[in-house]
Amino acid sequence: MAANEPIGVVGVGWVGLVTAACMAELGHEVFARDIVEEKVRSLSRGEVPIHEPGLPELVEKNAGRLHFTTEMAEVADRAELLFCCVDTPPTYSGDADLSRVEAVVEELGRTDRHALVMKSTVPVGTGRAIQRRREGLGYVSNPEFLKEGTAVHDFMNPDRVVVGANHASARFGERVAALYQPLGAPVVHTDVASAEMIKLASNAFLATKISFINEIANVSEEVGADVDEVARGMGLDGRIGSRFLRAGVGYGGSCFPKDVQALKQLAGNTGYHFQLLTSVIEVNELQKRRTIGKLQKHLGSLVGKEIALLGVAFKPDTDDTREATSLVLSGRLQGEGANVRAYDPVADADGMLGGARVCESALEALDGADAAVVVTEWPEFAELDWEGEIKPRMRVPLVVDGRNFLDRDGLRAAGFTYEGIGR
Repeated sequence: MAANEPIGVVGVGWVGLVTAACMAELGHEVFARDIVEEKVRSLSRGEVPIHEPGLPELVEKNAGRLHFTTEMAEVADRAELLFCCVDTPPTYSGDADLSRVEAVVEELGRTDRHALVMKSTVPVGTGRAIQRRREGLGYVSNPEFLKEGTAVHDFMNPDRVVVGANHASARFGERVAALYQPLGAPVVHTDVASAEMIKLASNAFLATKISFINEIANVSEEVGADVDEVARGMGLDGRIGSRFLRAGVGYGGSCFPKDVQALKQLAGNTGYHFQLLTSVIEVNELQKRRTIGKLQKHLGSLVGKEIALLGVAFKPDTDDTREATSLVLSGRLQGEGANVRAYDPVADADGMLGGARVCESALEALDGADAAVVVTEWPEFAELDWEGEIKPRMRVPLVVDGRNFLDRDGLRAAGFTYEGIGR
């Protein structure tokens, strides 16, 4: 049945569009619904509104199997498995805003023909609550583990597929698992609550690794060790692994900050104080601000200083600026009296950085700068002619490499003052 099963996708943001395009690539007719009419019209014309490598090509290739609409009824008439991919942003209390999920459930109404396949990140217990209120509606938790910048590859080459379905929805769970069979990945069959927890726990653990190596980096600076060498030695231990052991100026994006906070909040709502995650969050916030101290170490007061931020997106190969380190740095630098100019090759930074000047190129940002801060490790920053073209332009040849990305020895040999993270 799964070979050509029609698929519904509700919410065509980043996750929804990747899901729709990849399911179409697997041979399924996909009916995708979003409430924003202009987005639906542009997608119907083949225009992809987000920056995700490989996604425009996949949408174009499978245009004949991708159908976009604003009508829920059109999707529900054509497909029984409806992938819910709407946003669940944090509220002021730290809980997830489930209003969009609730709206989808209300629109579906009473049905025993459909299953809501939850891709959106939701608190543990969400599936149980929906099933209690909508008896007969199938419910499957199928969390996504995509990384911005490599989402298409991640979907088509998953480490694992998690399918959470309770007894009443077991038949829908089997159908969802069958959709992924061509990918050859291990399938974790579990209950709904455990599947919901797997998503939050996975992201919280990865964020913990990042905060841990950043703490090691800060200690390494004090004792004269090189955190890159430390991470290399640690990562060769199969129990630890090398991924997410890269020191830097902190994590950001739409997933880690939200999911770590959500798991901490979930624990707090049950009366449990999740001390480890409290520290993970605190370390990450402090890490973003340590850059200010590195600049003051060499420049003294930052009042009137021209600081160039290279990179605005929270990571390369995306235009996402949600919870980006650049936003914190820009605000703190301006709070110290510095003049900030920023450049990103993809992300639209207009209006995002307060009073910072958004530049059209890295050269414009660096011209007359007292310091350059590498915030996002875009490849083009490593390819700049730092010695021949950049150094003569800068007022002070100071580089704070927030991602340990540039050629440290080469920059120092060229006469730059170089500050990395934990190096």
